[in-house]
Amino acid sequence: MALLVGATVWGDSTWLLQDLDKLPTLAEQVSARIEAVRTALAAGAGVGAAVTLLLAVRRQRHQELATAHTTHDATERRTSELYTKAADQLGSDRAPVRLAGLYALERLGEHTPALQQRVVDVICAYLRMPFTAPAKQDRHVKIRAAQRAARAGAARPTADHGRQPHEERQVRLTAARILANHLRYQPPPVRRWWQLRRASPNARHWPGIRLDLNGATLISLDLRGCRVSDAGVGSATFTFQAAFGGARFTGTAWFAGVTFTHEASFKGATFIGTAWFNQATFTREAEFNGVTFTGDADFFGVTFTGDVGFGEATFTGGAEFSEATFAGRASFNSVSFTGDARFDGAAGLEQAELHGVRVTSAEGVTLSWPPEWLVEKSADDWQTLRLAAGVEGTGAAGGGPVPKQGD
Repeated sequence: MALLVGATVWGDSTWLLQDLDKLPTLAEQVSARIEAVRTALAAGAGVGAAVTLLLAVRRQRHQELATAHTTHDATERRTSELYTKAADQLGSDRAPVRLAGLYALERLGEHTPALQQRVVDVICAYLRMPFTAPAKQDRHVKIRAAQRAARAGAARPTADHGRQPHEERQVRLTAARILANHLRYQPPPVRRWWQLRRASPNARHWPGIRLDLNGATLISLDLRGCRVSDAGVGSATFTFQAAFGGARFTGTAWFAGVTFTHEASFKGATFIGTAWFNQATFTREAEFNGVTFTGDADFFGVTFTGDVGFGEATFTGGAEFSEATFAGRASFNSVSFTGDARFDGAAGLEQAELHGVRVTSAEGVTLSWPPEWLVEKSADDWQTLRLAAGVEGTGAAGGGPVPKQGD
C-alpha cells in the first residue's frame, strides 16, 4: 500500500509541477509548487484511504463467510444429531419414546425441507416393519386378565398380556397421521386487494414426496386430498378402512397385490402415471367413482369380493381388467374409455351396470369385452355398452343385489 501511495504522490506532483517555470515571478512559482505538493499529498492520502477501506471490506467479507460456514457446519451437525437421535428413538421398546421420535422427525422435516423425503423414508420404513394387529378383547376377558394379574402379584398387566401390541398400534396410527398431514394439499389463501403481503403457500404440505409402503401392515390410512409423486404400496395389507378420495398421484401408483380387509375409497382420485392394481384383493366395498386415470390402469387378476363402483370414471390410457373377479355388484355407469380396454376372462360381470358408458371409436384401439356386453354405435362418433337382452335384469337397472351363482 505504501508503494501505491508513494507512486500516486510522485506521479501527481510530477504532473502538477510541469511548466511552473513559465510563471512570471518567483513568488508565484513558489506558491504554485506548494499547492502542487499539497494536492499530490491529498491525492496520495485519498488513495491510501481507499485502499484501507477496500482491505477492511474484504476482511469483513471474509469474516462473514467464515461465520456463515461455521454456522452452516454447526447447523448440519445439529441436524444430523437430531436425525440420528430421532431414528434411535424409533427402536426403543417404550411406546412414548417411539412417539417422541416420530414427532422429532416431523419437526425436523418442517424446519429442514431438504430432509423431508428422508424423514418420510424413515417413517415408511418403520411402517414396513412386521406387525400383527392386536386381537380384540371384550370387557369380561380384560377383567379376567386383570384378576389373574392381581392374583399373581402384578399391579397391572404387563406387555406379555397384550399391552405392547395395543401401544404399537397407536404409534403406527400416529406415523400414518404424520404422513397424511404433510401430504395433504390445501391451496394458498386468495390475496385480497387490501392485503399488502402475498398469501403464503401451504407450509405444512411437503411436495414431491415418494412413498414406499410395500409390504406394510397399515391401519386406517387416510390420504384423502393428498398429493404424492410415486406411491409404492405393493403387497401391503390394510387392516381397516383405506381412504384415498381426492388424492393425486403424479407418478407411478403401485398397489399390486394389496389386500383391503375393509372398505377402500378412491373416489375422485387422479392417477397421472400408471396405476397398478393387478392381483389386488378388495374384501369389502371398493369405490372408484369419479376417478381419472390419465395413464394406464391395470386391474389384471383383481378380486372384488364386495360391491365395486367405477361410476363416472375416466380411462384415458389403457384399462386392463382381464382375469378380474367381480363377486358383488359392479357399476360402470357413465364411464369413459378413450384408450384400450380389455376384459378377457373377467368373471361376474353378467349383471354389471352399464348406463351411459362411452367407448372410443378411434382406429388402432384394442377393445375386448365380456361376452354378456354388447357394443352399439352412437350418434356422436362414440360407442356405448349394454348388457345382452338375455342377461338384463335387476342388477343392470340398478335394482336388487346380484344373484349368487347356483341360486
